[in-house]
Amino acid sequence: MITEARETYSPVYIAEVLRENKVIASIGMSLNPIKPSFLVGRWLSLRGFTIIPVNPAYAGQEMWGKTTRGELNEIKEHVDMVQIFRRSEAVPAILEAALEHFPKLKTLWMQLGVRHTEAATKARAHGLEVVQDLCPKMELQRLSGELGRFGVNTGFVTSRLLPLI
Repeated sequence: MITEARETYSPVYIAEVLRENKVIASIGMSLNPIKPSFLVGRWLSLRGFTIIPVNPAYAGQEMWGKTTRGELNEIKEHVDMVQIFRRSEAVPAILEAALEHFPKLKTLWMQLGVRHTEAATKARAHGLEVVQDLCPKMELQRLSGELGRFGVNTGFVTSRLLPLI
């Protein structure tokens, strides 16, 4: 059970993080099309993000034109952001691997329900932006007006473009 207080982030902060992080190593991706990690990865890949899936169970298999890696150290490409679809207890080890293998990493993003205060503090001390307990897909949809605060379709239709991302 998570008892830590949930952090809040301004829409400007979230928009900036998403605008500046286009290559995402996504830990815990699934090939199961009904799993949240699959849905989020697919949606982000269709919106111009490069998703590098990481999951030892699917290593070598393809998702959205990218080969799934078993571990972070198998990724040779530049990575802007590490997105975590794993339990909170796994975050410190993932952060250690990310810091070791991606010297130009910009952001550590922990998915809905994933928080780790000590790892977040360490990541910030290394100059990383940190987002905990949020979904980038839902945040992009919320910022565009497509979804309300809690991920519900607002039915809001607009002809104006929102220049957030």
